[in-house]
Amino acid sequence: MCEMTDVLEFPAKWECVTCGHEWERAPEPEAADGPRVVKDAHDNVLAEGDCVVLIKDLKLGGGNQVLKGGSKSKPIRLVDGDHEIDCKIDGISIALKACFVKKA
Repeated sequence: MCEMTDVLEFPAKWECVTCGHEWERAPEPEAADGPRVVKDAHDNVLAEGDCVVLIKDLKLGGGNQVLKGGSKSKPIRLVDGDHEIDCKIDGISIALKACFVKKA
């Protein structure tokens, strides 16, 4: 298989202009059907309004502040993006990854 960058695009395949090598196009990823499922560190499904507990200490970026493991949140809000959870813990609004929390 060549590594040339000059390729011809066809509906079902790609073809190298230089050597003529052909390969199949990867199928387009299908859009996810239904709502996004967010799971905590123990594989429990989280929903809007659930409360969560931190499973380990988390250092907040840009400062010396640390949220202690075992801290409980106010009701959460699920959002799209890298950090799936928006909530308040100890009076601080924070975005969290679901892998650092467990359902309370």
